[in-house]
Amino acid sequence: MAQPAEQFPVSVAGRVADQLRDLIRDGSYAPGARLVERSIAQELGTSHIPVREALARLAEEGLVVRRPRRGARVAELSPRMLDEISSVRVVLEQFVCRRVLERWTPGAEAELSRIARRMTSAAERGTTKTVADLDVRFHETLWRLADHELLLEVAAGLRGRIEGFLRAANEALAPEELRRHALAHVELVEVLASADETAVAESMRRHIELGAERVARAGGIGR
Repeated sequence: MAQPAEQFPVSVAGRVADQLRDLIRDGSYAPGARLVERSIAQELGTSHIPVREALARLAEEGLVVRRPRRGARVAELSPRMLDEISSVRVVLEQFVCRRVLERWTPGAEAELSRIARRMTSAAERGTTKTVADLDVRFHETLWRLADHELLLEVAAGLRGRIEGFLRAANEALAPEELRRHALAHVELVEVLASADETAVAESMRRHIELGAERVARAGGIGR
């Protein structure tokens, strides 16, 4: 039976959502920017219907705001929302670390150390985008090592809501600040390897809070 004209395979809308999500997080669509369905459809080589469905998905994720008769815009970040997201991230990431400690192996240490060392090398070269990409991979690896599917989903969703702001903040870092940011991941691996749960929790709390401070300092957030 043929599909109704208004329905598209999930893969089409899903692909469009993935592309838009990446464009928002890398700053191609700035906070507050209008998202015009037909313009996006032309840019991505599709029709406006899967774009509409993709925008609805991203609105559920908090990346897009849709208002009647005003269309869709990239979500902006208020100081309060930054504080709320960061405070919840602290709790979640500390829980991630506790689970990782329970499952710690030489292989886990080697994998995280390898990513952290690549971050420091990229920071030395001043390649901010590579540092940001490896930062995401570092946390994704932690989430995977925690072996908790729902935790991974929630932690990734929260970070995703501020990923674009984190990247913009890192772009604004001076070379020495970028190196310190990368080195913090090396130090976090060392603390994890020490198996000191209290020290790990404190290191992760400070790690998340420093990220929030960089976002606030860089500007670009609303009221």
